Amino acid sequence: MYHRSVAVYDRFLNNLSQLVAKAESHCAARAIPPEAMLTFRLFPDMFPFIRQVQLSCDFAARAAARLAGEEPKPFPDTETSFAELQDRIKAARGYMAGFDKARYDGAESRQITIKIRGQDVTMTGEDFLNLYSLPQFYFHIATAYNILRHNGVPLGKGDYMGG
Repeated sequence: MYHRSVAVYDRFLNNLSQLVAKAESHCAARAIPPEAMLTFRLFPDMFPFIRQVQLSCDFAARAAARLAGEEPKPFPDTETSFAELQDRIKAARGYMAGFDKARYDGAESRQITIKIRGQDVTMTGEDFLNLYSLPQFYFHIATAYNILRHNGVPLGKGDYMGG
């Protein structure tokens, strides 16, 4: 379970860090105010770029904790700059690295309870990872990527997938 969760989250958070760096460079090279990119949303009822990055970090860090049998540590949503987003990604990756791989032994059958729309929902670690956490994580990273592409940041599939 460690390799299907933490290793995946860490790899894609590293890729997200590279996307954030490219967005910052793009803004600097074209004299685009950073706030224009950080607050951009694809549609009025969708979260802006900054929130997409925050949620990507949250889904990864919270899943790592829950699958290890821990209550997740909260991360305050205070980021307002590219540098602060990089710090958020680094903090999430560091938090996940603090869980020993052995903590994930048997995590596929561990009962995990989360709130979804105000209701407690309990599922196995396997279902939590495959049917909830990973889809949420990928959704927010893909949306962050799409916001950047929509705004002209020169990215391709390789930037999303990583090396």
